[in-house]
Formats: sequence, structure tokens, C-alpha cells
Amino acid sequence: MTEKVEAEKKLQEKPEKPVKPKSAWSSDERKLISDYGCQLIAEDATTDQIHDKKLPTDTMIVSYRVQDKVLRDLCRGSQTKIFDFYYDKFGKDCIQGIDFGNGTIKPSQWGYKPPEKKRKRKS
Repeated sequence: MTEKVEAEKKLQEKPEKPVKPKSAWSSDERKLISDYGCQLIAEDATTDQIHDKKLPTDTMIVSYRVQDKVLRDLCRGSQTKIFDFYYDKFGKDCIQGIDFGNGTIKPSQWGYKPPEKKRKRKS
């Protein structure tokens, strides 16, 4: 009997694994984003991600409603293409707004890595 009680105590003491929030985007939908000419930088972005200055200047903040919860994504692309994509995905009355992001990096320079400098040989 004591073994059963000890086993029950061990089960109760185990910490529960944190539940990862379900993403609004499946892997197939992530592939479709490029078909619309858009790039998803961050989904369900935090305020730190939204106010990040190291993003490109063409980043858009998309506010949309899913299951009575307002989410904000960071997305690149033209406003019309972003609107078309979110409208096709979530339907009518889901998009709350599309605003400009706070990035200060030129879009052509964003993600650019300078080439490694080669060492000159002494002769």
C-alpha cells in the first residue's frame, strides 16, 4: 500500500511542461507567404520586437483578430499584398490595421553580412 501512495506522490510532484502556444501559421501557410510577395519576420510579436530599430524600413505591423484575441505580426511587403494574404487566410473582419514599423535599416542592407577580410601575407 505504501508503494501506491509513494507512486501517487511522485506523479503529483512532477512539474508540468509549459504549454507552447499554438501558432496561427502552419508550415504550408508559411510557404504560401512568399507566393503573395510577403515575408513574415515575427508572428505574435512582442512590444520589444515591434519597436526594434534594427528591422528594415519596409516592415509593416499587422494587427488582426483570431478567436477573440488580437495578435500582431511583423511582415514585409506591400500593404495590398499583405492585406490580400491576411484576408484570404483569416477572412472578413479579422484585420484590425496595417501600420508602418519602426525599423531604420535600408531594405537592401537588412541581413547583409560583409565579406571576411583576407589577411595580407608578408613577403
